[in-house]
Amino acid sequence: MYPNTRLQCSSAGSLLIGLTLFSASTDPVPAQNLSTTNKPAWLTDLSLSVKESYDDNVFLSGVDPKYLPASYNVPAGSVAALENRGSWVTTFSPKLGFDLAPLLGDRQTLKVLSLVYSPDFVIYHDDPTESYDAHRFATSVKAGLGDFSASVDNGFTYIHGSEIGVYYPGALFSAIGIGAPRERREQIQDRATVNFQYDQDKWFVRPTASLIDYDLMTELLNVTGYQNYSSRYDLNGGADFGYKILPQFAATVGYRYGHQYQEQFNFLQYSSPSDYQRVLLGLEGKPWNWLDLKLQGGPDFRSYADDSATHITPIGNKHAIVYYGEELLTATLTDKDTLAFKGKQWQWVSSIGRVPYFECCYDLSYRRKLTSKLSLDLGAKLLSCDYTSGNLASCQRDDWQYTFSGGLGYCFNSHVSASLTYARDMGRNAEDGVVNPQTREYDRDLISLGATVKF
Repeated sequence: MYPNTRLQCSSAGSLLIGLTLFSASTDPVPAQNLSTTNKPAWLTDLSLSVKESYDDNVFLSGVDPKYLPASYNVPAGSVAALENRGSWVTTFSPKLGFDLAPLLGDRQTLKVLSLVYSPDFVIYHDDPTESYDAHRFATSVKAGLGDFSASVDNGFTYIHGSEIGVYYPGALFSAIGIGAPRERREQIQDRATVNFQYDQDKWFVRPTASLIDYDLMTELLNVTGYQNYSSRYDLNGGADFGYKILPQFAATVGYRYGHQYQEQFNFLQYSSPSDYQRVLLGLEGKPWNWLDLKLQGGPDFRSYADDSATHITPIGNKHAIVYYGEELLTATLTDKDTLAFKGKQWQWVSSIGRVPYFECCYDLSYRRKLTSKLSLDLGAKLLSCDYTSGNLASCQRDDWQYTFSGGLGYCFNSHVSASLTYARDMGRNAEDGVVNPQTREYDRDLISLGATVKF
């Protein structure tokens, strides 16, 4: 476990300068190999990246000192989430990937059997409590036989970080910013998708199942202002039926039955697990050669648990109907320009326990190849978390975060690349009637310079 040392460090309004090493997005140009020995076909990834960057608001807090209590006691091992606490951050990111399908012979049936290990070892030099190691394992299996195909994809992450949550003086939590410190704490995350598909000339059937699981392992304390993190998961299964409008473009109708779990703290009566049924209409495939898309959306019928002597579901409508939608589009505008958009809207349970919330996330990115070696990336992201379906006064929130980013990537050769990136996060309150709403709001700037070596 990382040391829980409290440091005072502020850098409001700083110009951020850093060094980040990661893969550039441009196509590699021919160059002399670093090694005269070619990689075996089953070794798909072997690289090392290093990242040195500066974050001028580590806790994404917007609380000016004038709004804080005159004095406060930070729980043992915790750290106070103060405004504009900055830190230099070093990240080491090796990557090792295998595809074992070539070793098993028949690629017509087993097309992919891959495992990728891509950890991040992250050091916050000015805030040691925020240092962590993220061990990420991505597995993928793709197979097919005649009209039948199947795929299994799983992303498993173990984060080894502080086992103590963050303390917010005066219980002044700042918009969506409370999520960033949570992602650095001790936990396990798992995301999995299983698909089977039976294809015919004009139609297909696709049974499917998915899992999103967060096992939060931080200490739980009944202390006002201390951030307790609730374990939660979403598990569902169902099927899609597709009709092929064009050979590579289909309309779909689907159904899901699922369950969402939210841990109930032993010192509270509140949590909001639910069952749901979901009906989805969609479009997917390539309507034109330059556009890939997958769209699904429809009503989500919720059923929350009734109240009991030991448990209260703190929402007004325990049989609510909400919207669920996912969008993914990639447009290859020219051989040098690519535009991508992804979005998701759904009802989810919060990591702070108690109530569910409605989350909307939209991410737009643009990539331009300026030359054969140099590329430009621009991005914009909108994240909204609306907690107002809950009936607890302490949970009436409507938080927004706007992110704008840009970067240049340069590919020296097929093995070495570099990049310079900048991102700005702006957290804003959208809930009416909040006293001193600026205590919920924040700005964060991050600039990075980087490179990667591929073997």
